[in-house]
Amino acid sequence: MILLFPESPRWLIDHGREQEGLKTLARLHANGNESDPWVQAEYLQIQTAIANEHELAAKGYRDLFTDRSSFRRLFLVVALQASVQMTGVSAIQYFTPDIYKTINIGTTESLKYQAISNVLSVVAQLCTVLFVDKIGRRWPLIIGNGINCLCFIVVTATIASFPNKPVATQNSLGWLFIVTNWIYQVSFSFTCGSLSWIIPAEVFDTKTRSKGISIGVMVSFAFNTMIGQITAPAIENIGWRYFLVFVVCNFTNAIFFWAFMPETKLLPLEEMNTLFSSTSWFVPGTTPRKTSELDARVEEARLEKEGMTGEQVEARN
Repeated sequence: MILLFPESPRWLIDHGREQEGLKTLARLHANGNESDPWVQAEYLQIQTAIANEHELAAKGYRDLFTDRSSFRRLFLVVALQASVQMTGVSAIQYFTPDIYKTINIGTTESLKYQAISNVLSVVAQLCTVLFVDKIGRRWPLIIGNGINCLCFIVVTATIASFPNKPVATQNSLGWLFIVTNWIYQVSFSFTCGSLSWIIPAEVFDTKTRSKGISIGVMVSFAFNTMIGQITAPAIENIGWRYFLVFVVCNFTNAIFFWAFMPETKLLPLEEMNTLFSSTSWFVPGTTPRKTSELDARVEEARLEKEGMTGEQVEARN
């Protein structure tokens, strides 16, 4: 499928194919109208940003650590990728039979219930695509981790109390576990899972994006490998107590993103440098901008166009 996708306007403009980049912008945002004020403003902003980045091009990974704005973004992306693994999602997905076994659910049944979870996850991810630019990134991350924390509290309590309950109660606890797992999968996929790839792709500038994302992915797979190695022996040796790790981590994830993750909703890539270099690391209490620089340029172009039209009308009269 990716072979059928057009090159991005930024890539085309960055590689000297400005006219193709302009056409792509117009096709994506204005039904092919290259004279649209928004298209022209975005085209100019991309050209300016690329020219600036060529002058200050990153020579290696060092720039991610020496530039304050870039390091702030790297810090958030690394924390985000690590936090996703510490939500417990990999433990549940990789060790479904082992976890369900603790509440007397066999392998075949557990895989069936996990298959339903996977379908729900796909639907939740589709909802992210549809609504992410309306609801933003910051608060879904915070609320999503909060819901994940509550789900793991229920899961941990269910597994801990299950052996000492009568058969009738165990059946009810089993269904409580299954439904809570489904809720968790929807919450994770709609928020943390999807946003862990959306945010890294949009916060870095062109000169550091590939390098910053590569470090984030490395951290993600490092934590993923760790969870994969320790989960089975942890379940065998300490049982339900292992899941307390994810209760704590989901809670601290929510606090961390409340404190340090700024909102990037509807902010053009070319304005990320301004956001991360001119605002406080501690986000609560800061005032978000009502409009982006691009919106201001579009409005200015619209007013200029209307002004010219007015003068033409007066000349005709």
